[in-house]
Parts: sequence; C-alpha cells; structure tokens
Amino acid sequence: MTEELAVSPWDETQQGDSALAGEPPVLVCETTTEGEESMKGIITEIERFALKDGPGIRTTVFFKGCNMACKWCHNPETLSVRPQLMIYPDKCIGCGACVEACRAGARTLGKNGALQYDRTACKHCGACAANCFSGALVMSGKEMTVEEVMEEILQDRAYYRNSGGGVTLSGGEVSTQPEFALELLQALKKEGISTAIETNLHAPWSVYERMLPFLDLVMFDIKIFDEEAHRRWTGVSNRQILENAKKVAASGKPYLVRTPVIPGVNDTEEEIGSIANYVGTLGGAQYYELLLFNPLGESKYDALQMDNTFAGTRPTGEEGAARLKWVAAQTPGLSVRVG
Repeated sequence: MTEELAVSPWDETQQGDSALAGEPPVLVCETTTEGEESMKGIITEIERFALKDGPGIRTTVFFKGCNMACKWCHNPETLSVRPQLMIYPDKCIGCGACVEACRAGARTLGKNGALQYDRTACKHCGACAANCFSGALVMSGKEMTVEEVMEEILQDRAYYRNSGGGVTLSGGEVSTQPEFALELLQALKKEGISTAIETNLHAPWSVYERMLPFLDLVMFDIKIFDEEAHRRWTGVSNRQILENAKKVAASGKPYLVRTPVIPGVNDTEEEIGSIANYVGTLGGAQYYELLLFNPLGESKYDALQMDNTFAGTRPTGEEGAARLKWVAAQTPGLSVRVG
C-alpha cells in the first residue's frame, strides 16, 4: 500500500485569518428537510459504559471537529469536522473489495498488486470501509440526527439512574457544533437524563451561555497558562478560555478543571502552579485534575498518516506526577487529583 498524502487536522474551510487571530470559526451543523426539519451533526463515536467522563456510568458522545490544534492530541481523528478514512495496513488481506466499492477512483490497484489510496480524490463516502471486512479501513465520523443519537443513549437509561450517571458530550470539541449540541442537550433533559460537557472553552461565551440551562456539570481544560506557549502548542491564544472560565465559575453551575500534563510542554512546577493558582481564584471548582499524557493515540496518527509531534513520548512518571500534584495542592482550598 503506497503512502498517503499527509493532511492537516484543520479543514481548509476552518483555516484563515480568524484562526490565526485566536478566533477560530464556530461550525454550525446543517439541517435537512425530509418532511420536517431535522438537525444533523458529525459524530466520531458513541461510547457506552464510560467511567472517566463524569460521575457514575455514562455514555460519552464524541463530536467531530475541533477549534484548536493541540500538537499532543490523542484523538487526532476528531480534529477535522469531516468524516475521514483511517487505514490499518496490517489488517489488509488484499481482497480488493474496497477498489470495487470506490466510485471516486481513490482506491486503486498498483502494477504490483498493492492497494493504493489517493486522499485528494476521496469523497469520504465510506463505501470502501463498509465493504472492508478485515477492519483495514475504518471511517471516522458519521452524520447523525439527534433522534439517532438519542436512540443509542436511551438503551442505558437504567444504568444512568442506578449509578448517578448520565451523558457527556465530548470531542473533538462540542462548541464546533453548537446548534446540534444544544438540541441534543434539550432532548436529554426532556428525558430526565443528567448531562455534562467536556470542553476547551475556546468559543464565544454566547455558545456556552445557551447550553448552561441544560447542563448539570461543566468539565473544562486549562492546558497552558502562558499565552505565548499556549498559542505555540495549540494554535490559539488562551485569553478567551481564561475569561470563559471566570464566567462558568460565576454561573453557579458545578464545574471541574483539568490540565493534560504533556512532557516538555507544561510538566513544570511553575506552569502547573500557575494554573492551579488561577483555578483557586475562580472559586468553587469540585476539583482540579492533572491528566497524564496518553500515548495511545499513536496508532491513530499512523492510520490517518498524519505527523505525530509526540511519537514515542511517555507519560510523566509516578514520582514526577506526585510532585506536580503536591505543587497544585498548595493552592488553598483546592482539591487535586491525578488521572
């Protein structure tokens, strides 16, 4: 199989002066009319029985598309808002079913019989993956209506009720599909299901303000406190994030704050101490959590044939993590966890 052209995690439609200025566009989901209007979003995955995305047993809905470009992202398949083909060559059995299924000519057989893929010709229809029985081709991203998402969520209603759990909207980034997120949250509350979001807070406050009445918990990241470093590693300023954090805290809505601890980026006592101090000034956080670097995304970068800045990086060791936790815990009244 020949090597695929590398692609940016940002779609061309997402790039431009606004992204460079730290004001990336907020994407609005399309609506379709089939007798009546139906909101649709692009969902990467719906994970049932999730235990780390809020209290109790939960279902986590992963939105596709992100308005930041963190170089350490362990879910690179969620960065682009469009569906993407992920390729696992080791699983390919060479049956050629994908070539027959592809009407765009993106999947072809080379002279030596090797399968080739031209991403520039790909229409992201998913026909090749649908006909790949070995799992060598997987489509990341599926267009779904609110009703279709709810159908999956409601299967586990009893588990939410008995465990104090619910549903968490995550990503990617929830705020890149604000209308779909809002409609889904409203549908969940109509069913009496507890709701939460995981967000980078990098969107206009009006996006979150509309969601808050339908949320029981807000989980947000403060990744880097130094603005210049934040822009270098994520592609955007953190000014809007820090301002939105104040507004979440002032809203009275339950919230918690997380920092992904990335070796060589923010794993210093000074950086973690600065973030913890800021969280302390907000007041009322349930707790502050240090999330150790997750190396499990490496295979996803390979499948998307994207450059991986942190290939081979390993999480902060036990002793280093304990030290950072101690530093953060020096902030008066702040409960600190390591995850």
